[in-house]
Amino acid sequence: MPLQNDAALDFLLTRRSRPAKTLVAPAPNRAELEPLLTAAARTPDHGKLEPWRFIVVEKGAMARLADLTSQAGQRLDKSPEDIAKGRSQFELGHLAVVVVEVQTPSVKVPALEQTYSAGAVCLALLNAALAAGWGANWLSGWVSHDPEFCKAAFDLADNERIAGLIHIATQGPIPPERPRPDLNAKTTWMTQ
Repeated sequence: MPLQNDAALDFLLTRRSRPAKTLVAPAPNRAELEPLLTAAARTPDHGKLEPWRFIVVEKGAMARLADLTSQAGQRLDKSPEDIAKGRSQFELGHLAVVVVEVQTPSVKVPALEQTYSAGAVCLALLNAALAAGWGANWLSGWVSHDPEFCKAAFDLADNERIAGLIHIATQGPIPPERPRPDLNAKTTWMTQ
């Protein structure tokens, strides 16, 4: 029988993201954030390409990103509601880690596997923050898929895109549990 880590398993079976709009100050400082980033960087990575990097957005940068979101929304002819929703993650944000997918040409590692690794970094960072007692939420939204916004906001290169914005701060009101997938409907067992 393998050695079981009951605390880790219990955490994974009960973890729950905290809606970004419910997060309150304070956010983790640099010393508190470093072990979370370290944990996220231990993500599976075929070929050791490290096809991701981090941009830490502190409170002081949030207003600029909200304004850039408005500009992008007007340029893309988004509705006022879409613009307001896009702005809100920055207007309400205390700290966010932008996980940037960095596509590296490789004969051995397909681009899709690099995308998977960047997504795994997002989940690992989210879980590390929650396990450390912070509230955290993984967001993206229309603005994170706009190359012009990404260039203006984060100076992303042509081979880079946002995998996720992980908002981390103190958890406010605890949200109710939400329905989870029906495991029987999502699982096929193959015996031969």
